[in-house]
Amino acid sequence: MAPLTLGGLVCSMALGAVAFVSPGCASAQEAARWSEAIVEQDDAVFASAQMRAVADNVVLHQSAAGGWPKNTNLADPPAGPASPNVANTIDNNGTTLPMEFLARVISAGSAQYRPSFERGLDYLLAAQYANGGWPQFYPLRGGYYDHVTFNDNAMIHVMTLLRDISGGEAPYGFVDADRRRRAGEAVERGLALILRTQIRQGDALTAWCAQYDGSLHPAWARAYEPPSLSGAESVGIVRFLMAIDHPSPEVIAAVEGAATWLSVSAIEGARVETFTDAEGQRDRRVVDDANAPPIWARFYELETNRPLFLGRDSAFHYTFAEIERERRAGYNYYGDWARTVLDRFPAWRARVGATQGR
Repeated sequence: MAPLTLGGLVCSMALGAVAFVSPGCASAQEAARWSEAIVEQDDAVFASAQMRAVADNVVLHQSAAGGWPKNTNLADPPAGPASPNVANTIDNNGTTLPMEFLARVISAGSAQYRPSFERGLDYLLAAQYANGGWPQFYPLRGGYYDHVTFNDNAMIHVMTLLRDISGGEAPYGFVDADRRRRAGEAVERGLALILRTQIRQGDALTAWCAQYDGSLHPAWARAYEPPSLSGAESVGIVRFLMAIDHPSPEVIAAVEGAATWLSVSAIEGARVETFTDAEGQRDRRVVDDANAPPIWARFYELETNRPLFLGRDSAFHYTFAEIERERRAGYNYYGDWARTVLDRFPAWRARVGATQGR
């Protein structure tokens, strides 16, 4: 649930056990758990005693290695020591979001949190592979957790954070010059990996897989996440590339190729609807709808570009209805992910002066 606002000012927020009401606002009660919304407040909010109390809890959740867990309400104090099975990840905003939050509090005048932020930054720099990628968990745990992970924008979240740190962007002006330099070098290595892992079909650049193995080949993650072209994660990568101020010819070619692939991979005349089946269970299905905006599949087969659907048995299917109800209802196999990127593509193209055919 979003914080209550009046005239753009946050009036009330509850963060785990911590609640506050901003000065000048009427008393109100609005609940909000730890989420990306926590960093989307006015700068003045981060100078409050209540936000410092949240920051105290965030620090308590930090592991000895310097990372943070995922799927955890960091606004509440931890129940016990951080478990190595859940800590130290870049998945689901683990590590990157608490660092962004601490940076907001530090820049609002609370320098006591700077050592925690710096430990997190050192952790991210240490976690990067020599090839430029980041694993989902570090220290390494084995299995798909060690893959270079674009899934759920994990690596892009890291690179965006490091890009802003290296450039001295607010709220990271307090970061020392050496760490800023190392962050910039890490971003350059990550960018080289992005360009290296874009999948070619013949001479055409297309999209990216959600994860890559140690040889930088498209790789499996969970049982229903196969080596494939990603209609979701590729969008986050393209957004990052499009944000580069002075892109190289290689970056321009990567964006052009991905935009072309996303355009031709759009699914027209169909939408996904949620319904309750005869047994009273939640389900999803694809229905024909000539007026529906385009959507994209999460997975496209590497060789054929056909939308691909897998359940927990890892069997390949080419229609959504063939996989089990639990996966249909519990995982986003379709989305409108690429729409905003393609909407912005003409303006980006004009900005960078690209002249290649789309």
